[in-house]
Amino acid sequence: MSQTGQPRTNRSPGKSGKYLVWGLLTAAVIIPIAASAMSPLLAWRGPAYIAAGFAGVVAMTLLLVQPLLVGGYLPGLSGRRGRRVHGLVGSLLVLAVVVHVAGLWITSAPDVVDALLFRSPTPFSAYGVIAMGTVFAAALLALFKRKLGKWGVKPQQWRLFHTGFVAVTVIGSVVHALLIEGTMETISKAALCILVVAATVKLILDLRLWVAQSRK
Repeated sequence: MSQTGQPRTNRSPGKSGKYLVWGLLTAAVIIPIAASAMSPLLAWRGPAYIAAGFAGVVAMTLLLVQPLLVGGYLPGLSGRRGRRVHGLVGSLLVLAVVVHVAGLWITSAPDVVDALLFRSPTPFSAYGVIAMGTVFAAALLALFKRKLGKWGVKPQQWRLFHTGFVAVTVIGSVVHALLIEGTMETISKAALCILVVAATVKLILDLRLWVAQSRK
């Protein structure tokens, strides 16, 4: 593990490799958003609902970016720069979730209340609420990381809780998205969900490997 807390990769990708990585990530982010923009379901939806839907799509794309930043997998965004961008993207993720919920509240406050109280008849609501809670918890852990350290929380303990909250967020968000037949186009949604899960699983496995190697 490097002194910045991120893994040392065996070799850096060449110039063409960097372009390929960024090109694939750009496509993975833009295609679901563009496909959602062409959804026929938007024709009879109000502005608040549309904003909520797109905020949800953006949140899913940010869930893909986050593990790539933490793992140092994105060319040019490793070390301190990667951590700064990770924090910024985390803030945008929280904002996207807030906009998503606020838009749904404006559209139908009773439905949001039912979801928050886990009494909604739609099964996807519970997964969304759980994911919202854990993404807020992960963000709070990041925000108070230094203070928690002063209170005796060890870095390994912090990482364990943060990773756990992130894992629950990813699972809840993916199930939430897959169960909804809404703004997102089916194929691009499934592909994005697969990428989010794959990136998160790879990061968690790599983190376990890095921690094991650092103890030797």
